[in-house]
Amino acid sequence: MKNPDKIWGGRFSQKTASLMEEFSYSIAYDQKLFVADIAVNKAWAQALVQAGIYTDQEAAQIGEALECIQKDFLAGELTFSPRDEDIHSANERWLTERSGDLGARIHTGRSRNDQVVTDLRIYLRGQADLLRDALCNVQQVLTATAQQHIETIFPGQTHLRQAQPVSLAHYFLALVFQLQRDKERLLDARQRMNKMPLGSGAIAGAAFTIDRLKLAKELGFDAPTENSYDATSDRDFVIELLYVCAQIMLHLSRIAEDLIIWSSEALRFVEINEQYATGSSMMPQKKNPDSLELIRGKSARVIGQLVTGLTLMKGIPTAYVRDLQEDKEPVFDAMQQTILSVQIMSGVLSTIVINRQKMTAALDPALYATDVADYLVRKGMPFRKAHGVVGSLVSMAEKQQVALSKLDLHDYQSISPLFEQDLYLLFDPLASVNRRNISGGTGTQSIQQQLLLAEDLINA
Repeated sequence: MKNPDKIWGGRFSQKTASLMEEFSYSIAYDQKLFVADIAVNKAWAQALVQAGIYTDQEAAQIGEALECIQKDFLAGELTFSPRDEDIHSANERWLTERSGDLGARIHTGRSRNDQVVTDLRIYLRGQADLLRDALCNVQQVLTATAQQHIETIFPGQTHLRQAQPVSLAHYFLALVFQLQRDKERLLDARQRMNKMPLGSGAIAGAAFTIDRLKLAKELGFDAPTENSYDATSDRDFVIELLYVCAQIMLHLSRIAEDLIIWSSEALRFVEINEQYATGSSMMPQKKNPDSLELIRGKSARVIGQLVTGLTLMKGIPTAYVRDLQEDKEPVFDAMQQTILSVQIMSGVLSTIVINRQKMTAALDPALYATDVADYLVRKGMPFRKAHGVVGSLVSMAEKQQVALSKLDLHDYQSISPLFEQDLYLLFDPLASVNRRNISGGTGTQSIQQQLLLAEDLINA
C-alpha cells in the first residue's frame, strides 16, 4: 500500500498529486466547524457504547481526549498536517495520536458524508441564532427611534417624488416589520434545519445499533432525519439560509439607500455619525456614508452567494457528490457578512441625528393634493372627478408660481363651488397624517397601535 496517509487510501497504489491535494482540501475554511465536530465526535463515542464498540469507560476516555484537543486547538497549540484534508480528518488524527486504537474506532458506522453535514447544521444553527439576535437588536433601535418621532412629519415619496406627509415613526416602523418578516423566515429555516443526519452513513445508514433519537437530543436537534439517502446530500437548509441572508441584505440595502439620500447636502434630513463615516484622501471637507455604501455593496455579494448555492445544487444527483464541498464558503461568507451588516446598521441607526426642521421645511404644499381631493369627496363629489378638479388647481398654482396653499379662495371656487374657507385647514402636516388613523396608517393613533404590535413581535 503506497498511500497510507489518507483515511480513504486503502485501495490506492499511487499518491495523490500535490496539485490535486491543494485543489480538493477544504481545511482552510472548514475549520469553522471545529467545535461542532468535537461535539459530534463526543456524542458519537457515547452512541457507540450501545453498539458494543466502546465500553462506558472507553467512551469517557475518548470524551476526555476530545476535550483536551478542543482546549489545545483553541489555544493555538495544535498544527495541521499535510494529511489533513479537512477539520474532520484532523480531529480524527489528533484523537488517534492521543488514544491509539480507541481513537481509530471513532469512525465506526459513520461516513464523512453524515458527519460533515451534521457539523454544518450545528454550526449554522448557532449562526442563525446570532443573526436572530442582531435582527432583534436593530428592531429595538428602530422602535425606540419611532417612539421619539411620532409627530415628526416628513415628505413621504413615491417614484422619488414628494407624495404625502408621513410620520417619521411610520417610516421606521415599516423597517421593523420588514425585518420581522426576515426574522420569521430565519426561524422557519432554523426549525427545518434542526434535524440530525448523523447515523445516515454514506447513503444507506449505519450498520450498528444506534439510538438516533437519543443522539439527536444530545446534540440539540429536534429529531433525526427521516431518510439516509436524502440526509447526506440534502442542502435545502443551506439554500434557505442563503435566501434569508439575501433577503435581509436586500432590505438593508434599501434602508441604506434611503439614509444615503437623506444625508446628502440636497436634503440634510439626517446626519451620519462620524463613527460610521469616512473621509476623502483628496477632499478635506468630505464625510462619506461608507458604512451604508458598504452594506449596499455587500448585498450584491450575498445575493451572489445565493446564486452560487442554487447553481451548485441544480445539476447533481440525489446522493452525495464531492460538489457539495463547495456549499460551505458561500454560506459561511453570507452569514458572516449579513450578521456584520445588521450590526453595522444598528450602529448607524442608534447614532443618527435627525433634523426635524429640515424635514418640516421640505414639505411642499402640493403634498396635500390628496387631502384636497378627499375634502371634495366628503362634500359629495365622486373621487375621480375630485382628482381632476385638484389636478386643475395644481396646474393653476404652477402657472401663477405660487404654492397650492396660497391660491385664493376665489381661485378654488372658480374650479368648484364646494370649496369654502375651511379648506386652508387641510394644509397642516399633523392634521394630514391624523386623517389617516386607519389600521396600518400613518396617523398618530395608528402609530401607537403599531408600536405595541412591534414590541410584542420583538419580545416574542
